[in-house]
Amino acid sequence: MIVRLLRALFVPALVGAVAYVLFLRPRVLSWNATQEEGERAMPGDEILPEASLLTTRVITINAAPEYIWPWLVQMGPRPRAGAYTYDWIERLLGIDIENKDRILSEFQHLEAGENIGLNEKGEGLAVRAVDPQRSLVLQWIPARSTWTFALYPEPDGTTRLVSRNRLAGSGPLFWLAMIAFMEPGSLVMERKMLLGIKERAEKLAREGVPQEYTRSGAHA
Repeated sequence: MIVRLLRALFVPALVGAVAYVLFLRPRVLSWNATQEEGERAMPGDEILPEASLLTTRVITINAAPEYIWPWLVQMGPRPRAGAYTYDWIERLLGIDIENKDRILSEFQHLEAGENIGLNEKGEGLAVRAVDPQRSLVLQWIPARSTWTFALYPEPDGTTRLVSRNRLAGSGPLFWLAMIAFMEPGSLVMERKMLLGIKERAEKLAREGVPQEYTRSGAHA
């Protein structure tokens, strides 16, 4: 009885896994990205050149970079502005985070070498590089993983916001965790984040942004 049940579960699970790898996984890893964007070299790629997993997810924002950048540099747990995604899920994971819908002037200056802590142990995101209104490179600590945000203005006045994650790992357990949980889960969270930034930036562009935020995008 048990053997029959296991066999009955194994076949659809195997078919589902194969279908995911062949058809869904490319879209999960490169949501809304063109082939050129997926292959483009980005700031921070050199930190983990041996990365075994790469995601490139993109959204078009109807605003110039100066309206997007303030939302990027202030991200993080309280008292910072959150991650514009499902903050209740973040809190379930032990991260004290709450999304904000306004620019926090005290968090508009970010420099390489700073650390955005996510817990009491100091684990979180190390700021590796900051190029105001162009790119922000973060590295997860202690994991071997980087996270880059880059802004690419388009001729029609829109901006492509590209979010790239690079992760180094190996072994069957690593790949099982990635394929079964992390890849689809990260898409759900990251898609919501990109949409959240888009909504806030476009609203800010309609209303106008204070001049101090447009000078360098990193005004304190």
